[in-house]
Amino acid sequence: MKNLFVGNIPFNTTEASLRELFAQYGEIQQVRVMTDRDTGKPRGFAFVEMANDDDALKAIAALHGKALGGRTLTVNEARPKPDRGGPRSGGGGRERHGGRGDYRGSSSERREPRW
Repeated sequence: MKNLFVGNIPFNTTEASLRELFAQYGEIQQVRVMTDRDTGKPRGFAFVEMANDDDALKAIAALHGKALGGRTLTVNEARPKPDRGGPRSGGGGRERHGGRGDYRGSSSERREPRW
């Protein structure tokens, strides 16, 4: 089983139309057109999961660079999403204690004016 990334798809592309396009190369397990979580609008890419690795390679060879709705498709093997280092994993943002953004005092303490 191989998961494929399909990029630069037209914004009106449906899961059914992608399933039809890829089905000519082999059995499709799942198709997901990605949408914006706030607006629900398509983001211009999708993932197609194919049952057979050889069929997936055939689909990549045939569809990468092919025009769909006036746009040139990018089709390749999907890679795992990189760890973006969110606040819980130790990266990103200011540190809570002792970091450069820490002004060394509690907001409830009164501070002397600096004039």
